[in-house]
Amino acid sequence: MFRARADYRIMRLAHVARIGIALAAAATAALAFPAAASAHVTVNPNTAVQGGYTKVTFRVPTERDDASTTKVEIAIPTDKPIASVSLKPVQGWTAATETSKLTTPIKTGDGELTEAVSKITWTADGDAAIKPHQFQEFDVSLGPLPQTDQIVFKALQTYSSGEVVRWIDEPAAGAEAEHPAPVLKLSKKTDTAAGATTSAAPTATATGSATSSSSSSDGTAIGLGIAGLVLGLAGLVMGILAYRRHPAPSA
Repeated sequence: MFRARADYRIMRLAHVARIGIALAAAATAALAFPAAASAHVTVNPNTAVQGGYTKVTFRVPTERDDASTTKVEIAIPTDKPIASVSLKPVQGWTAATETSKLTTPIKTGDGELTEAVSKITWTADGDAAIKPHQFQEFDVSLGPLPQTDQIVFKALQTYSSGEVVRWIDEPAAGAEAEHPAPVLKLSKKTDTAAGATTSAAPTATATGSATSSSSSSDGTAIGLGIAGLVLGLAGLVMGILAYRRHPAPSA
């Protein structure tokens, strides 16, 4: 009799433990999924000041397990053209720009501008392609930034398999885009002393913003992991309580 009850208790405890482990794994996976799904081509920092100059970094991660990123294309809008676009060399990558005729020429310190850069293409040379679960950063200097609320940089990411991912979805209120385009928000800088709007360049640097973004991502990952463990432990406790409500059958 005692042996039968002991065996029954062991079986129940093993069952409860399995439930707890399963709940913890499911919770962790569910919480980690949004973080994985959010990986896409981004521009950092994602804010700047109208009329100023800034350096931005396009961060490109490879999300495929069986292919590498071999080409990245960034479209520069010409409806609000940017007069100066310069690129920082990236080892192992060849950069090229394309220009387009402007419908309305813009005036610059060097005279009237009738053409502006409309596209940047980076192509990997040899083994420089972005390997699975790695990322690469591409620096671009821009200015003067147009008098507009934001610049949407539509991007194309080409994989070694031939697949092309189009990061071109523009932001929409109340909706999360499946393939969001990188967006640079532009604000007016106000001189509080004079009460006038100026075109000073932003003080934030791309490096500082990238560090802040990475720290935020690390903190989010840690928080999700802890939340998953807490949910798993909660499931284990619930299983034990259920076990106590149903005692072993008497002989």
